[in-house]
Amino acid sequence: MEIVTSIEKMTQISLKWRKEGQKIAFVPTMGYFHEGHLSLMRLARKKGDRLVVSVFVNPTQFGPQEDFEKYPRDKKRDIELAKKEGVDVLFCPSKEEMYPPEYQTYVEVTELSRPLCGESRPGHFRGVATVVLKLFNIIRPHLAVFGEKDYQQLLVIKKVVQDLNLSVEIVSHPIVREIDGLAMSSRNVYLSSEERKSALSLFKSLKLAQELVKKGERNSDKIRKIVRDFILSHPYTKIDYIELRDPKNLIEKKEISGPTLLAIAIFVGQTRLIDNIILEID
Repeated sequence: MEIVTSIEKMTQISLKWRKEGQKIAFVPTMGYFHEGHLSLMRLARKKGDRLVVSVFVNPTQFGPQEDFEKYPRDKKRDIELAKKEGVDVLFCPSKEEMYPPEYQTYVEVTELSRPLCGESRPGHFRGVATVVLKLFNIIRPHLAVFGEKDYQQLLVIKKVVQDLNLSVEIVSHPIVREIDGLAMSSRNVYLSSEERKSALSLFKSLKLAQELVKKGERNSDKIRKIVRDFILSHPYTKIDYIELRDPKNLIEKKEISGPTLLAIAIFVGQTRLIDNIILEID
């Protein structure tokens, strides 16, 4: 495995592979790998001849009160895990390499970025869309793999690819969970043992909503209230949002009619967690 920090060198490697007719698969990450990241890498490894994984904690997607400086990092561990997964290149650019002093260009997906995390984290998806487009232009992948835990992010990236006519296939991977159901996230390390017990209310509330739908409940407001009350019955929890939306365009749904995205963001102590489920009518 080669560790590359230079944009120029990364692009040279990719262009060489493309000239040789090799299919490049790409997994963008902010590092601090867990099983969720590794699952994305395994899927990408199967679908491509060459695998590139980026490790870059992107400052433009963090708000002024968010955890950019304390976001968990362990480059040495990431390198060892990437080697075990057969990664060909680990691309680890610096902040200065990605955003030089005179940098001033950004990408914005106007409608899909507004609700959910876009409302509570203004500017977040502008930062996500910008850095992913930059990475696509640097790495020139044929396909890129994203996890479904960040469902809104997945839709935003698909829209960037569609609207800007990019020739990269976006492949999604189902949410990877701990044995107890908690969605894997680098931020889970922030949780104390007591907070982690309360964090399970997030996954349990998704299952509760699915049961309500199976029993015939179709009113979004009723489902939202039951889910809210269940989460708030656990200590240390605070609701950011509980939304029922169309999974294709994130338009709000007042009634459950066909597949419906239930997306939730909560704080457990100081840690913000997100999760989601597609509610299905049997």
